[in-house]
Formats: sequence, C-alpha cells, structure tokens
Amino acid sequence: MTDVTATNLPTNGELRDYVQLLKPRVMSLVVFTGLAGLVAAPAHIHPVLGFVAVLCIAVAAGGAGAINMWYERDVDALMNRTRARPLPMGKVEPQEALALGVALTGFAVCTMGLALNWVAAALLALTTFTYVIIYTVWLKRRTPQNIVIGGAAGAFPPMIGWAAATGDVSLASLSLFLIIFFWTPPHFWALALLKNEDYRRAGIPMMPVVAGAASTKKQMLVYTLLLLPLALAPWFLGAAGKIYAIGAALLGVAFVVHAVLVLRSDAPKPAARMFAFSIFYLSALFALLMFDAAR
Repeated sequence: MTDVTATNLPTNGELRDYVQLLKPRVMSLVVFTGLAGLVAAPAHIHPVLGFVAVLCIAVAAGGAGAINMWYERDVDALMNRTRARPLPMGKVEPQEALALGVALTGFAVCTMGLALNWVAAALLALTTFTYVIIYTVWLKRRTPQNIVIGGAAGAFPPMIGWAAATGDVSLASLSLFLIIFFWTPPHFWALALLKNEDYRRAGIPMMPVVAGAASTKKQMLVYTLLLLPLALAPWFLGAAGKIYAIGAALLGVAFVVHAVLVLRSDAPKPAARMFAFSIFYLSALFALLMFDAAR
C-alpha cells in the first residue's frame, strides 16, 4: 500500500483527533442497534452488565474504525470527504492509530467474554474481523460488491446485544441482522452517488463507479423492496408487537418512495435526501423495536 499521507509532519494529536479515529458518528448507530438487540431480547440482564455490553460494542466499533483509518490513510488523503481526517493531516502517527485500534478491540472482546458470555464475545470478534479484514483489506478495493458483503459487519451489533442478554443466537436476532444487511447497500450507495468522483479519483470500485449511476439506482430500489417485508420479520417471529409492525411498514414504504425518486432523477438532491432518510429509517425502526419491548 502506497503511503501518501503527511507522515513526515510532527505529530501534534489532541484528544479530539484520537476520538475522530474512532468514527464516533458511525459508532453511535452501531451502539444504538446493539442496545436495541439487548432490550428486545427475551431475557433479563442486570443494568450494569447491560451497560458493560453496550460499552464493549462501542469500544470494539471504535477500535475497528481506528484500524480502518490506519489502513486507508492513503486513499483518505485523495478524497475530499476524508482528507481532513487525523492521519492524512499528519495529526496522529499511523503506528499510534493501529496500536489504539488493536488495544481497544482486544479489550472489548475479552471484557465481553469475561463479563457477559463468550457467544457475544465471539460475535464481537467476528464483527471486527469482517469489517477490518473482509471489508477494508480484502473487498473494498477489489469489487463493487464490497459494501454488500462487507456490510455484514454493521449488521452484527443487534445480534451481539441479543447474545449478551441470552447467551445464544436465534431466528429473531438473525432477522435483525438481515434488516441492517439489506439496508446497508441502498444507504451507502446513496452516499456513493453523491461522492462518485471522490471514489473514482481514489480508485475504489464503488458500484456507481463500476456499474454506473443508472444500474446502481435500480439495485437500490431492489434492496428497498426486499427490505419492506423483511423488516416485518421481528413481528412475525414474536420479537416485536403491532406498533413496530405498523411503523416498519410505513417506514419501508417511505424508503421505497425515496428509492423511486432517486431512480427517476439525475439530480443529486434525491440521493442526498435518501441518504439522510436511510439513517432516520434505521434509527426509527430500532427505536420502535425497543419501545415495543419495553411495554
């Protein structure tokens, strides 16, 4: 990997630079869905242990983010969206980012296993492996299916939360995994449509770069249509109630409408709106899941 970052600059990293390495915005959604899996699980867990489980998910996500930034510092320096990150700016040494990521990930997995159970810890380790090795190292620079396959990493947190409470994996927790798995491509490709030139310049074969905008938009619509019935699976399996089911159906229809609008327009605004709505969609869906579970 060619290093084109400003590694010769003196390191003057401040706390906010190290926090940025952890990708806090991405982490927040990971933590939220992990918490939803914990709350929706049909088992009682002590609040302190529940807090530890969510903390482990957050720490592992941050560690994986730091390793990701370490590995991608060369392409990050080429993209407008990422060139201001701490490593391309020379604010943090690459070795520091890698060490931080490995230490946080190892701590989180071990703590999850010792404090909760090793099923949850194994899923947490698998999540990190999927994100760092399968997605970041293997897939991202090789195939336009990178976000489809590698997106599994972001789908594990509710399963981890569920396993932390129950000690096992069930069809219901698998349905939560599948919801995020099928949500990820239309969510990320909406952003990729907006940042197409960035990815082209960096040589990353995102779907819009390789297949073109028209093909990408059609695939986004297909995924939202598949997601529409899939989001009802937790209700069908008894893990959520009618409030969740109604909300999931309405949110799903709105997601499909956004995908149709993107498909029918060459302007960037529909894609930007779909990207923003996709975040709201997933947040609202898992909020409804927790609301039903808490009733």
